[in-house]
Amino acid sequence: MSIRLLALLSVAALAVGQWFIWSYAPLEETMGVVQKIFYIHMPLAWWALISFFVVFLASVRHLLRRDAASDILAGAAAELGVLFSGLALISGSIWGRAAWNVWWTWDPRLTTTLIMWFVYAGYLVLRGSGMGGERRAMVSAVLGVVAFLDVPLVFYSARIWRSVHPAVLASQGGGLEPEMWHTVLANLGAFGLLWLTLLLARYALGRAEERARALMLSR
Repeated sequence: MSIRLLALLSVAALAVGQWFIWSYAPLEETMGVVQKIFYIHMPLAWWALISFFVVFLASVRHLLRRDAASDILAGAAAELGVLFSGLALISGSIWGRAAWNVWWTWDPRLTTTLIMWFVYAGYLVLRGSGMGGERRAMVSAVLGVVAFLDVPLVFYSARIWRSVHPAVLASQGGGLEPEMWHTVLANLGAFGLLWLTLLLARYALGRAEERARALMLSR
């Protein structure tokens, strides 16, 4: 499937997701319309974690095979992970303002997510440094493996330290109506298509950049 077709499907899926949010999902009694940001916040967070899992897998593959394709895939996934987790933090702050009456609180889920964002932002800074090609790829791969240790911590932080994160409380207490779960799933799928489109596009660009560098060095 071409990237262009995937992009069109992503736009259509995101439009359907918005219909689910604003026309299908019922209004939450406590927070009202502000709660609807959950349907964007949660998919962003989930696909950020999946991005970092891809970084981990690609980094392990690069350490085993030393192939440029794995390094490029790891870099592309890391960029998406930092973007999606950053947007999740921003949307979560807006949601938290309505739920807690503050823009930020050092809740375990929020704190570990912020640490994860800084770790992978540092990973991108390393990739953009002036370090040599293969050496940079190897050091980035090692960091891509080690950095993933924080991802399970983000996922399980709510259970380890009893988070008061609204999404955690809703899932533990069964606070979502069936229509709300349908909306969550619809938007998870829509953002998944968007994520896949961006990942493939960035990977293709990275491969083109690698070929251009190889041509310049061969002259």
